[in-house]
Amino acid sequence: MLRALWEQLGIPQALSQCIKDRSFTSLVEWASFAMVANRALAPDSKRGVEEWVREDVALGNPEPIELQHLYRAMDVLLEYREIIHKEVYFTVADLLNLEVDLIFFDTINTYFEMDEEDEESLRRYGHSKDHRPDLTQVVVGLAVTKEGIQVKCWTMPGNTSDMKTVEKVKSDLLGWKLGRCVLVMDRGMSSEENRLILQKAGGHYIIGEKLRDNQEVHREVLAKRGRFTSVRENLEIKEVTIGDGDKRRRFILVHNPEEAKKDQATRERTLKKIEEALKSIKEQTGQCHKRNVCALLSHRTMGRYLRPLKTGRIKIDKGKIKEEAHLDGKYIISTSDDTLSPVDVALGYKQLMEVERAFRTLKTTLDLMPVYHRKDERIEADVFLCFLALLLVRVAERKTNLPWDHIKAQMERLYLGEFFSNEGRVLQTTEPTPEQVKILKQMKISPPQRIRHIQMTP
Repeated sequence: MLRALWEQLGIPQALSQCIKDRSFTSLVEWASFAMVANRALAPDSKRGVEEWVREDVALGNPEPIELQHLYRAMDVLLEYREIIHKEVYFTVADLLNLEVDLIFFDTINTYFEMDEEDEESLRRYGHSKDHRPDLTQVVVGLAVTKEGIQVKCWTMPGNTSDMKTVEKVKSDLLGWKLGRCVLVMDRGMSSEENRLILQKAGGHYIIGEKLRDNQEVHREVLAKRGRFTSVRENLEIKEVTIGDGDKRRRFILVHNPEEAKKDQATRERTLKKIEEALKSIKEQTGQCHKRNVCALLSHRTMGRYLRPLKTGRIKIDKGKIKEEAHLDGKYIISTSDDTLSPVDVALGYKQLMEVERAFRTLKTTLDLMPVYHRKDERIEADVFLCFLALLLVRVAERKTNLPWDHIKAQMERLYLGEFFSNEGRVLQTTEPTPEQVKILKQMKISPPQRIRHIQMTP
C-alpha cells in the first residue's frame, strides 16, 4: 500500500530524474523507500532497517538492500531535497485537489542522547519545548496546508528562536508560486519584525497574539465594546480595528464559552491551593518563612495571583484575579488580509492544530526523537525521511478518512506466505479482508495478486 502511494506521489520519478546522470542504481530509490516505509510502520535504526527489509517485510525490491545502500540513499535525498520537496508537493496538491491559500507553520525541537554542543553543527543548546535543556537539540519547522498535508520541512540549529525562522520560511516559499498565500502562525511567532517580513512582496499573515504580554494594543482590543457573534458551537468572535493609516491593525477577539468554564475552574483550584499554602506558612518565621514566600511568588501558576507586602508577608491579589477572569476562554488573532472575513480568520487559525497533530505524529508514530546521528547531513536527511513518511501517512488518512493507527492495524494483517513441496516453491498472499479491500479501494490501489511467485523444482 505504501509503495503504491509512493509511486502515486511521483517520488521514484523525481529521484530518477535527479540521478539520471549519476552512476547510481535503482537501489538508491528502493533504499529511500525502505527507510520511509520503516518510519511509517516500525521505526528503527538504519542497521535495524536493513534487517527489517531482509527478515520481516516483502517490499518488492529487486535486489537485496544493504546498510551501505541506505546511507547512500540518505546522501542523495539530502542533495536533492529541495527538488523532491517541490515536485512531490505539487503532485500531492494535484492528486488531492488541495487549496494552498492558507499555509500553517510551527516548530518543534528534537533532542540528542548526547550533551556536547558543537558550535559548527546543528546540535546546539536552546529553549527546549520538551523540557530537556540538559540535551543538545535541533529545531524542526513544518509548513502544512489546511487539509493537514505537509508542504515543506526545515532543520535549523537548536538555538534558533521561533522569531528567526519566519524570514527563512517566507523566502523559501516565495519561489514556489503558491499564489495568494496567507501564512498562519502561533503566538510564539508574533512580533513587529515578523509581521513586516510576512507582508513583504504582498504576503499576508494570521498570527496568534500573546494575551498576557501587557501590550497597550491588546488592552485596547480586550476593552473594545461590542457583542460577540457565534459562528459555531463554543466559538464566538468579535472584530476589532485599532489605529489608522500605516498603524492600522486588524484583530479578531475569540471567545470559547466551554474553555472559559475550564479556565474558571482551574483558577478556583489554584486559589484554593494558595489559601492552603498561605495558611501553612502564616506562623513561620525566619529563613523558613522567606524560603516558602519566595517559592510561592516564583511559582509558575500560583505566583501570578500573589503580591508581596512591605511587612514581608504575601497576600492574594484580588485585582489580578479580576484581570484573569476577564481573559477566561479568550484569545486574540491578528491578520493583515482585509479580504478574509472574521469567520475565515478565526477558523483558519483554529486549523493550526493540524500542524500540532503532524508534530505529534513525528514525535510518536514516526519516532523522530531522540536523534542519534552526529553529522549534520545525517540529521537533516533523517528529518527529511520522517517528513516523507508523514506525507504518506497523511495522504492515506485523507483518502480513507481513517486514522493511521487503524489503517496500519488492518493492513498489517495481510501476509505473504512461502510454501514448499516436492514440485517447487510458491509465494502466496492471504486473502484480503473486506476492510482491507475497502481501504485499498479508497486509495485507488489494486489488491495484491494472490500468487506472487512460482518456482518449479528442476
